Amino acid sequence: MTSDREHLPVPDYDHLPLASLTHRIRSLDAPGLQALLEHEEAHGRREPVLTVLRARAQQLADGAVPSGGDPAGAQPEHAPAPDAQGPSVVTGPPVNPPSQGVPTNPAQPRT
Repeated sequence: MTSDREHLPVPDYDHLPLASLTHRIRSLDAPGLQALLEHEEAHGRREPVLTVLRARAQQLADGAVPSGGDPAGAQPEHAPAPDAQGPSVVTGPPVNPPSQGVPTNPAQPRT
């Protein structure tokens, strides 16, 4: 069974911050925006999201044109994939043990 989320015009729609969603929906046409609106009304009913979607739907109805771009494009809200080599290990300089009890420590010779 596939989720209806897989067919939404904006990938990972339910997990996007509102600011990212606001920018992503600008490239959608009226049917794509309507699909998101119906999904939100049926599932989350998050009022700030509904407000943004309805406002954009009104803009399109008033003659606004979808912007260029891809709603599935770059996703700065997601961390980049880890490097294939793994994290690099950074080591500091060697640490001399404290001089107490170590008479061979050159930092503080015994007198």
